[in-house]
Amino acid sequence: MKLQQNGVVSGVRFIASPNCDWRANPDDIRLLVVHNISLPPGEFGGAGVVALFTNRLDPTAHPYYASIHSLRVSAHFFIRRDGEIIQFVPCVKRAWHAGVSSWRGWEKCNDFSLGVELEGDDHTPFSDVQYIQLAALIALLKTTYPDIEIAGHSDIAPGRKTDPGACFEWPRLDRILLHK
Repeated sequence: MKLQQNGVVSGVRFIASPNCDWRANPDDIRLLVVHNISLPPGEFGGAGVVALFTNRLDPTAHPYYASIHSLRVSAHFFIRRDGEIIQFVPCVKRAWHAGVSSWRGWEKCNDFSLGVELEGDDHTPFSDVQYIQLAALIALLKTTYPDIEIAGHSDIAPGRKTDPGACFEWPRLDRILLHK
């Protein structure tokens, strides 16, 4: 994997999401936000997340989809349970992943963050390969953004969000990163 100047990582699948815009300062990336997502909730391996991030979610395909199909959201990266990384938004653009948020006194985290969605939920342990791929992605991003900090969605939107959830093992990620 290599982060290209246009903000796209070579060696991963890229599927463009329309749910992004230009950053005021594309060099001001200081936070990576870890999320979890599964569509339908609690089900893994389907096409729901890709459909949501590309505004193609069929509201009749699952009862839950009727309530979310009009959302306009995205993330920079999505790591499936089998380790596949899909990029939806170039790092130089602002993905719409954080919502109302703040970090260390800075509001609107989308302006200065990268969003990584892990295929999962708050109640299911993440796969070994997801931790490995997340650590590899973080190591790569740190080559361009050496001071980037890492937080969960629940850290930047407490009380509103719970992801990546209690099953996400922060010490495990730290151990893997130490060996990179």
